[in-house]
Amino acid sequence: MAEKIVQIADSITVGELAETLNLPVTTLIGELFKNGIVATINQRIDFETATIIVEELGLDVELQKKEGGEVITRQVRELSDMAVERPPIVAVMGHVDHGKTSLLDAVLATKATEGEAGGITQHISAYQTVRNDRTITLLDTPGHEAFAALRQHGATLTDVVIIVVAADDGVKPQTIEAIRFARNANAKMVVAINKIDKETANPGMVMGQLAEHGVIADAQGWGGDVPMVEVSAKTGQGIDALLDTVLLVADIEELKADVDVPAEGLVIESHMETGRGSVVGLLVQQGKLKPGHFLVAGTAYGKVRTLLDFRGKTLKEAGPSTPVTVTGFKELPQFGDTFGIAKSEKEARTRVAAARIENERKAASTNVTGADLLKMMNQKHDAEDFNVIVKADVQGSLTSVMDSLRLVETGGQVTMRIVSSGVGNISENDVRRAANDGTVIYGFNVELPPAVKRLAMRDKVQIRLYKVIYELLDDARMSMEGLLAPEVVETEIGSLIVKGIFRTMKDEVIAGGEVISGKVVPNVLVRVKRDDEKVAEVEVTKVQRQQQEAKEVFEGEMCGLSLKTEKKLLLEEGDKLEFFTRELVKRTLS
Repeated sequence: MAEKIVQIADSITVGELAETLNLPVTTLIGELFKNGIVATINQRIDFETATIIVEELGLDVELQKKEGGEVITRQVRELSDMAVERPPIVAVMGHVDHGKTSLLDAVLATKATEGEAGGITQHISAYQTVRNDRTITLLDTPGHEAFAALRQHGATLTDVVIIVVAADDGVKPQTIEAIRFARNANAKMVVAINKIDKETANPGMVMGQLAEHGVIADAQGWGGDVPMVEVSAKTGQGIDALLDTVLLVADIEELKADVDVPAEGLVIESHMETGRGSVVGLLVQQGKLKPGHFLVAGTAYGKVRTLLDFRGKTLKEAGPSTPVTVTGFKELPQFGDTFGIAKSEKEARTRVAAARIENERKAASTNVTGADLLKMMNQKHDAEDFNVIVKADVQGSLTSVMDSLRLVETGGQVTMRIVSSGVGNISENDVRRAANDGTVIYGFNVELPPAVKRLAMRDKVQIRLYKVIYELLDDARMSMEGLLAPEVVETEIGSLIVKGIFRTMKDEVIAGGEVISGKVVPNVLVRVKRDDEKVAEVEVTKVQRQQQEAKEVFEGEMCGLSLKTEKKLLLEEGDKLEFFTRELVKRTLS
C-alpha cells in the first residue's frame, strides 16, 4: 500500500502535528520525550523534526513541505530623484594586533587603544573624520575570532572595507575572514599595509599572500583592481593617501541617500547607564533623525531625548551615514535591529506589539529543530551540564560572548546551558538565580557591586569577571573539562604462558612460565585467561629470573612469578597471563 502524503508548513506545533497525523498528542509528546526533548502541546517543531518523529513511530506517512513559504529579505529603499551625495561608510577590519584601532587613532588623533582590554577592540565603534572638506564615517570592528558576528555586521553596514594587514606579519585567519565578509556584503576593498616603518616590513610578501586569496593589487605589475596603500599608524606615513583612496573608491560608487524621508538605519550598540537609562548607538542610513522623534527598533521603542555625535557633542539633526548616540528608549533594542520613525507614541507601541507577536511566533528558543533532535538522539544521556549566566556591558558584546560560548566544542560530553543573560552589572537577582544549581556567572566588562559580592560569597556562587573575551572562553572550556569524569586507560605490557605452578595459597600463587610477547614486570595487573576466557584479575608482586629478583623479563625468557589474589586462584598449566597497567586519565574536550 502506498504511503499517505501529508503536507505541513516549515514549522508546526506538536498539537497540530498530532491532529494532522490522527494520533493522540500524548503519543507524540512521549516519542519526543524518548528522544530527549521535553515538549508541550504548543511547542513548535520544524519540518525535519516532524519527519524524524514520523520515521521513529513507523507511520505509513510521507511528509511534504507546503509550497509558498515566506522568505524574509531586508527591504532596500529605492532612491528618489532628490537623493543627495552621502559620506561613505568605511569598516576597518583585519587580524587581531595588526593595528586597526591604532590606524584609526592616527586618522582621528585619539588614543582609543589605551581604553581597550589587552589592546583588543571589543565593540563596533563609529567615528567620523573630514578629508578635503568631505566627511568619512569609520567603523572600527573587533579583530578577535570570537567577534565574528560583530565583524560581519560591520561589513554589511558598509560601502568600503579597509583591510589592515601588518607588513611584518602578513595574511592571517581573520584577514581572510574580513575579505570574505567584504565580498559577501558587496563592499569595495582597500588594503592598508600597516607597520611599514618596521625593519622587518615586507609589503611585497603581503601583496603576494593577498593575491593567493584573490585580492590582487592595482599596483603596476600586479594587474588587479584592489588599491593597496602602505601606511604607518605610528609615524602617520600614508594616512592622507589612504583617505584619498577611500574617497576615490566612494566617488566611483556614486553613494547617495534621501534626506526628505523618515529616518531609518541600524542599531550598532546598546547598553544601560546609571542616570541616563538606555544609551543606544545608531547609524542613520536614510532621512534625518532629530530630538523628539519616536523610534521603533525591533521590540523596543522610545522618544529621542538626546542626540549626540561620536565625540559626545549635541546634534540638532543627523543625516545619512551619520553615527549617533541617543537616549530615550524604554528598553534596550537588540544589536543589529533596524530602526524607523513612528508618527506618535501610540503608533510606536502598536508596531512594537506586532513585532513581539511575530517574534513569539518564530521564537527559536521554543522551537525544536531537526538538528537539535538528531544531536539529542545521538548524545549520551550521562552528559554533564555546565550552567552559566552571562552579563555584558553592551548588547553587541553580549551577542558575541554568547555565540562564542555556544561554539565551545565538547563533543557531546558537556552541555553548555545559558540560564539567563543581560546587559548591565551583575545583580542580586543573578546571584539568586545561580544559587540553586551551581551556575557560574560570567561578567564581561561589567562591575560587581559590593552588596552583590557579599551575597555571592554567602550563597557560594562563583562570579568570574573578564575584560578580554578569549580569557573568558578559556575559563569556560577549563570549567567544562573539570566536569568530565576521568577516563580509564589500560596499557598492555606483555604476556606469558604458565609452565608450572609451585604453590597455591588463599591470597597468593607462585608459578613460572615463558614470556611470549612484550615483557613481564612486577607491580602491575594481570588478566588470567584460560581458552580465551578471563578467569581472574590479579596483581604481580614479584618477578624472578634464575632464582634472582628481576625488574623486567623479556620475550623468549623464562621467569617465576608471585601473584597476589583476593580469593584462592587455581592456576593451571597452559593458562595465559596478560600483564597491563590501568590508570585514570583526565579527559579534555574534543
